[in-house]
Amino acid sequence: MNAIELIGSPVCVGLDPVAEKLPSALASKPMATALEAFGVGVIKAIAGIVPCVKIQSACYERYGSDGMRALAATLAAARECNLVTILDGKRGDIGISAEHYAAAMFNEYGADWATVNGYLGMDGVTPFLARGGAFALVRTSNPGSDALQALRTAAGSTIAETVADLVAATGHAHLGKCGFSALGAVVGATKSNEAASLRARMPEQIFLVPGFGAQGGTVADILPCFHEDGRGALITASRSVIFAPASDPTQWTSAIARAAESFAREVREGVQTMQSTTTTAKSSRPAQRS
Repeated sequence: MNAIELIGSPVCVGLDPVAEKLPSALASKPMATALEAFGVGVIKAIAGIVPCVKIQSACYERYGSDGMRALAATLAAARECNLVTILDGKRGDIGISAEHYAAAMFNEYGADWATVNGYLGMDGVTPFLARGGAFALVRTSNPGSDALQALRTAAGSTIAETVADLVAATGHAHLGKCGFSALGAVVGATKSNEAASLRARMPEQIFLVPGFGAQGGTVADILPCFHEDGRGALITASRSVIFAPASDPTQWTSAIARAAESFAREVREGVQTMQSTTTTAKSSRPAQRS
């Protein structure tokens, strides 16, 4: 939360490089070299504009050891630029396997946060909290998520709400000075009708909110993910920023910087309007008699 307050906008750029969409200026380079050049270019373009970058591990893993070296170089560049890093690997395993994944993501690659799949239970999540922060999948933005996450249990809650309760209980033991837990929650912007309920169940969790921009999420969709004071959520956008069109192909980093600025401004102004509206509503309420 300190990084968000320093920059002044609760946003995160998702770095999901796809070969077919990389700038033409990188087309002649070997794929791993192009990945590194693109990743480092994005990092330098967004530094100082956004507080955080979320790097999709799968986009690098598919290219083997060369791709993983490019991932390591991109994470190193992010640290040098003082960006908070989320390594988006959605790891989900138990016992010693989870320990291995956590050691790789935090000790070897130096990520600050990781994304994890809590659907195997919290014993697959806690190894990550021993080394850094983690965002557990709770209500994801993909259309297919409804088939499982929207199902209701015998107790009446949905699967997503059940996982939310587990995340809240586990995360309470890992609170920081800012009042939020080192265990956050992934809640998609495209599921805004459920966000308020999930926020009530997880008051101490930072919400990592994908689905903004290219996936259809709007400012109105993301606002229920925040507390009334405008804290508690980190909104991510990927394609709309990193593949921003450039009139001059050699100036692709400038196009990314402009898109990042627009994204940060749109979210910041939306949150500020929400805060102002909440303050006005509270001040207009009649005082209660004692």
